[in-house]
Order: sequence, then structure tokens, then C-alpha cells
Amino acid sequence: MDIRKLDRTAVLETVRILQQVADEDWHLPTPCAGWTLHQLVSHMAGQHHGFAAAAAGGGGDLAVWQPSALGDDPVKTYRTAAWAAIDAFAEPGVLTREFTLPEISTSIRFPASVAIGFHFLDYVVHGWDVARTLGVELDLDGETTEAALVFALRVPDDERRHGPDPLFRPALPTSPGADPLDLVLTSLGRSPGWSAPATR
Repeated sequence: MDIRKLDRTAVLETVRILQQVADEDWHLPTPCAGWTLHQLVSHMAGQHHGFAAAAAGGGGDLAVWQPSALGDDPVKTYRTAAWAAIDAFAEPGVLTREFTLPEISTSIRFPASVAIGFHFLDYVVHGWDVARTLGVELDLDGETTEAALVFALRVPDDERRHGPDPLFRPALPTSPGADPLDLVLTSLGRSPGWSAPATR
């Protein structure tokens, strides 16, 4: 399993989907409770920069993990951030490094393959968030979604999911015959049938 190839596939799918955003879409609610599309994409861009910094040895600085200001061209800003992460992971020797990821642990450094796996899983899920918000399809092949499921099932479903601002919500029941993407979503507390709240 080439985690960098999988990650690049998931990240570039988020770029593709966001190219379909219209100006009036940025205020839309998303499956991330309380976040508009603009807030979600700001978070996603910030995480790209955080992981890029972590790949270069600078992940311990919390400032690099902050949501990004999207400016007048949010899609361009996001695309630049996405490529910052892709390029950082492609650097020679990166897979021999350890990453500091303070939002996950301030005491443990993670092997590169594990850290990039976290990033990969996040962008499969956030890609679905954005696609669902816009009412379009997330176009990932079976190899990618099956790999994401392997990572999703490694995420502990414990008390940390019940605390303030959890990375993921408690797992939800699964439907018989659910496909790998749906299993990824339910294992991380998202409902595959989510739709935007009705507006008056």
C-alpha cells in the first residue's frame, strides 16, 4: 500500500470537488456540525499546512495548524495548501522521518507512514463532507476507500470521542451490506445519509 499515492488521490479529489463551488455555496452547512463550507475548507487548508510543516520537522508549532484565511479566491488558496502537503510528503527520505502532530498527541511522535495515513483518512472523510454539502459525488475508487477503512477501524472509539471538540464522533451502527466508504463514515460517527438541514 503506497500511502503517499493514496493520500494524493484523496487530496486531489477534494480539489476537484471544490472547483464546483459557486459563490453562494460558501455559507452552506456541512456534516461537520456547526461549520459552514467556508469554515470547513479553512480548516482543511490549515491542516494541509500543518502536515506539510510536520513533514519538515516543524509540526510542534501550534501556529502552523490554525485554519487558513481563504482570501478572495478560496479555491485557489485551498489548492495551494493541498499541493503544499502533497509536495512535502513527496520529499526524498520523508518516509524515514517522525512527525509531531500536537492535535493528536503532544508526547508521541508518529512514523511518517502513520502520520500520512491520518492525513489520508481525514481527506477521504472531508472530501465526502464537501461533496455531500454540494450535492455531488465523491469519486474515489475501491482501493482508496478500502484503504481508508483500514485506517478508520484503527481509530479508538473511546471516551475521547465524547469530550469537547473531538476529532471524530462516536461510531454509528452500520447497515448490512454497507460499502467501504459508508463503513468509514459510520465508524467515525458520520451518517452516510446526511443531508443539509431544511431552511425556511
